[in-house]
Order: sequence, then C-alpha cells, then structure tokens
Amino acid sequence: MAEHPAAVRALLEGQRFGVLSTLSARYAGWPFGSVTPYALDGDGLPILLLSQLAEHTRNIAADARASLFVRDEASDPLAGARVTLLGRVERAEGAELRARYVARHPEAEQYFEMADFAIYVLRPTSARFVGGFGEMGWVDLAPD
Repeated sequence: MAEHPAAVRALLEGQRFGVLSTLSARYAGWPFGSVTPYALDGDGLPILLLSQLAEHTRNIAADARASLFVRDEASDPLAGARVTLLGRVERAEGAELRARYVARHPEAEQYFEMADFAIYVLRPTSARFVGGFGEMGWVDLAPD
C-alpha cells in the first residue's frame, strides 16, 4: 500500500483528462459525470477550468463534494491503472495555477479571456486506486 500514493501521482501526471462527477443540483443529488481536462498544481492537486454555464459548475456551487476518475488511456481499461479521487472542489485564483493549466492545455488560453471561466481546485481527501488485477486499495490523502 505504501507505493499507492506515488502511483496515484504518476497516473495523474501522465494523463490530461478525467471524468468529474458531481451531485446534481437539478435532480436531487443524483450523480452527474462529465469529461473534464485537468492540470496539477505544485502539490499534485487537480486544477480545473470550469465555465459558470456548465452543469457541473452549478452542481459544485450547490454541493462541493465531487470525484475525479482518471485512467491510464494507454492500456486496457480493466487491466490498466485508474484512480477515483474523492474530495471537495473550490474556486481558486493565481497566476501559477493559470500557467500550470495553460502549460498542460495550451488551447485553453482563450477561455481565460471569457468572463464565465474560472479556475477551481479539487482537494481530495481519499482515493480509490487500482493498479491492475489484484492491486488496489484506498489511499488516505487528507492533510495532516
């Protein structure tokens, strides 16, 4: 289990897209998933660029609990590594977050000029990691 936090970080660094799942504000807490690009801040936390017009952003405003599912796209989905991060999404600001996001997604630079886009950070407290057949477990990511 000791290697799982490092494996989670490596997986997140190796991918660029995940499925952000939020609790629907419109449909009384039903799960709502959407493909979402992400980058990582200096601590390895997922940075999200979200539009205020998006359903998931409205859901986060009502309930900040969310998960981000990321998988190793270079392998068989059931045999490869994957992780689900559980935590809360909060709005954030800062030139470093913007720079990190644009470095990972250069095509997103134009969205920063639109008033309805903002940076958010997922602050995970735990993760379910699957490294392949028989290699899985929960990882506590809560700050000390």
